Amino acid sequence: MLEVDPKGGGFKRNGENPLDCDLLVLDETSMVDVLLMHALLKAVPQSAALLLVGDVDQLPSVGPGQILADIITSGAVPVVRLTEVFRQAAQSRIITSAHRINEGSIPDLGKPEGDCDFYFVQADDPETAVPRIIELVKTRIPQRFGLDPIRDIQVLCPMNRGGVGARSLNIELQAALNPAGERKVERFGWTFAPGDKVMQIENDYDKEVYNGDISYIGDVDPEAGELTASFEGRAVTYGFGELDTLVPAYAATIHKSQGSEYPTVVIPVMIQHYPML
Repeated sequence: MLEVDPKGGGFKRNGENPLDCDLLVLDETSMVDVLLMHALLKAVPQSAALLLVGDVDQLPSVGPGQILADIITSGAVPVVRLTEVFRQAAQSRIITSAHRINEGSIPDLGKPEGDCDFYFVQADDPETAVPRIIELVKTRIPQRFGLDPIRDIQVLCPMNRGGVGARSLNIELQAALNPAGERKVERFGWTFAPGDKVMQIENDYDKEVYNGDISYIGDVDPEAGELTASFEGRAVTYGFGELDTLVPAYAATIHKSQGSEYPTVVIPVMIQHYPML
């Protein structure tokens, strides 16, 4: 919307060339950093109203600052908080657990009666947690809910590093869910094989694939030195030398998952993740 200026840097929309609007509604404001908000405010006409919408309890922006939280804390602008849990949401233990955490209370971690959307599985150390996560993803959740372990279940980790981090769990889950056969390629520390779930980790405007996009490998052709991945049904070809932009995506960090939806998530919450909890 601000019209990136690739030659000169910055944005074409600014104080001299403002946006044409009377009211600007900015959603997902918790994800906006200081630099982008500064550029946006310069481009909003003096006569326009600005409505910021967002969840201050989500992760702050990847870039510097925590804009939404600081604006609310400043007391300088009118703030409306949505606090009512509506009837449909009150049936969800995900929703009620999140509200209890935000209020500083421990959520109900007991075993639910009947089907539920929130389950707590005890694991006190990485040695216990890793095989338990694999069992949940490979066997227990698919059997109980009829879900595909690769396409329908996403492991989300607070961090990349550590024995229960996204890097380590990707190796374990890949071996359990889609062990590589003859047609495979090893590049940049990862193995890629047909059937693997992978994530694009940087924007590629030529291929029209973007940071955080999930795809599934259709084929690996060692003779041609190429790999084909399917992004929502669209085939994209990578030369083996380009595979530094793909990583296995059986497990991903919570930061990378922002803005995405999954039928089912498994989230390890371990003491080793304490900097990010």
